[in-house]
Amino acid sequence: MAIVINMPRLSDTMTEGVVAKWHVKVGDAITEGVLLAEIETDKATMDFEAFPGQEGTLLYIGVGEGETSPVDTILAIIGEKGEDIAGHLSGSPAPAQEAAPIKVAEVAAASAPVAPPVPLAAPMNSDSRLKASPLAKSLAAEKGVDLRAVIGTGEGGRIVKRDIESAATAPASQMTSAPVAAVSYPSSGYTDTPISQMRKTIAKRLSESKFTAPHFYLTMSVDMEAAMEARKALNASGEHKISFNDLVVKAVSKALKLHPAVNSAWLGDVIRTNYDVHVGVAVAVEDGLLVPVVRHADAKSLTAISAEVKDFAQRAKTKKLQPADWEGNTFTISNLGMFGIDQFTAIVNPPDACILAVGGIQAVPVVKNGAVVPGNIMKLTLSCDHRVVDGVTGSAFLNSVKDFLESPITMML
Repeated sequence: MAIVINMPRLSDTMTEGVVAKWHVKVGDAITEGVLLAEIETDKATMDFEAFPGQEGTLLYIGVGEGETSPVDTILAIIGEKGEDIAGHLSGSPAPAQEAAPIKVAEVAAASAPVAPPVPLAAPMNSDSRLKASPLAKSLAAEKGVDLRAVIGTGEGGRIVKRDIESAATAPASQMTSAPVAAVSYPSSGYTDTPISQMRKTIAKRLSESKFTAPHFYLTMSVDMEAAMEARKALNASGEHKISFNDLVVKAVSKALKLHPAVNSAWLGDVIRTNYDVHVGVAVAVEDGLLVPVVRHADAKSLTAISAEVKDFAQRAKTKKLQPADWEGNTFTISNLGMFGIDQFTAIVNPPDACILAVGGIQAVPVVKNGAVVPGNIMKLTLSCDHRVVDGVTGSAFLNSVKDFLESPITMML
């Protein structure tokens, strides 16, 4: 009997996926563990392998590279050579090359990858409404390929990964005579960019949070003199590189143990108070934000937190994070201080009750012991879901974070 493989649900928020690349073709033998495809989800591009029992010959590919398909629709069919799979395809959209009635030979021919045209053989594309997948854009930047000179072979002419790879390896004789220059914005018109799976999910989840959870905001200034001295001493050996964000993660995690009401979630019928501290750290990527989670952050050393956050950031940018890396947060930190932002407010990241927005350290005059002296101030803004956390609770938590940062030795005990 033929085995139908559906578009997998690779994250708790995934509703559809994009096939970034097929690693097999119709007619290939499939065994357990064989890499079938790379699937672009709302959070990462993940390898999708054949599971135990999914063995045989690949008879059908239902979603082409660069194409989007909802979760649980037919991705591929595996079976014995010559097996009739027409019954599995009834009601599914047939490939454009396919004729009815469906026969196995026709399915194989229709599904077999067709060699794409050499992308750079065409004149430079001046259309400002250029369509390209996020993966293609990233690869183009890496390989120095001008997207305007590439012919897209994905759905609706969308430029996908294979187009960039073909462009990067095309012989010089096949390249357009037009010079390849850095992509610049046109002087007029507009650009329509397809919405990535990640951006769709960000839009949906944060819209629900903003318009469902009643937000309020608390801002506090923190004297970072002691934290700066502590960081300097910690990094003096050169063995470790502790960032200010690492100090914030540690301070927040210790404060959450003192204020579990902030470490809570609104679940509709109940408020869940979490006693395990799992801090999500927002990381900027090409299409938006990912929030990998430092688990049991309160029990980890600064060096352990630093190493973990650096690893998360690197894997987030290369889309190598796994679902276990971004699930289970009980509190979230968003830090824009390194981008020159003094202060901002963030939208609560469901199911958390609060998110902390961290600004940059500002050299400003401050009053100490009745005298105006140079100081270094960092502003923290706590966004709270008022269904779970009230002003007094949020303020007490923020004061504890301030105390830990202004006296760093206390959070290392």
